[in-house]
Amino acid sequence: MSIVPLILASSSPRRKELLAGMKLSFRTHPSDEDETVPPGTPPAEMVRMLALRKASSVAAHYSEGIVIGSDTIVVCDDEIMGKPADEPDACRMLARLSGRAHQVYTGVAIVEAGGGRSRSAHSHAEGDGNAVYLGDIGQYRILAQSPSGHPEVMVGHTVSKVMFRHMSDEEIEAYVKTGEPLDKAGSYGVQGLGAVFIEKIEGDFYSIMGLPINMLYQMLQAVGINPFQAK
Repeated sequence: MSIVPLILASSSPRRKELLAGMKLSFRTHPSDEDETVPPGTPPAEMVRMLALRKASSVAAHYSEGIVIGSDTIVVCDDEIMGKPADEPDACRMLARLSGRAHQVYTGVAIVEAGGGRSRSAHSHAEGDGNAVYLGDIGQYRILAQSPSGHPEVMVGHTVSKVMFRHMSDEEIEAYVKTGEPLDKAGSYGVQGLGAVFIEKIEGDFYSIMGLPINMLYQMLQAVGINPFQAK
């Protein structure tokens, strides 16, 4: 039996590290899709939309394979924080997060390349399928499937709560100077030096890193990929 290629639509070192930890063979093919969304889009819908957009755009390059797309944002009050534009922007974000709680939303999508019936679902992050809930952390649903019932497009999201301790201006500036915050949503890395500022996490640590492993595992099982059966 041939092995279906697994493709990660991301260049993120954190996502590559997490997927590699599942002991699955995969290749990376970063998406260059536009990441703008309509103003007022709710955070959960936004990360689902962008994860699906990334996976779909990469899937278009292949005749077969399972493509994984993901997107992460930080939300503090009503401000949505992606990656900082520069060091001053990173300092501004961290000052906003200092001493407060915020939410981290991560979307993940799976698209089967070459799935004819999946094309119409590729641009929509919502669907009529029944949601599969992972406690109160997140959910995913099937957006399109083959005539035999095999899932071709799935998308979901998680939300976690992170509490930061108070950070001095000197700490913020020193942390930003390390360069760690500059490629991360919200300007911090939960798995790196940014961890020293975190007082409490409610939710999924791996989602905060950028890839909800528990949810992804269940979604991959639905399309016939199981790390415990991988060669």
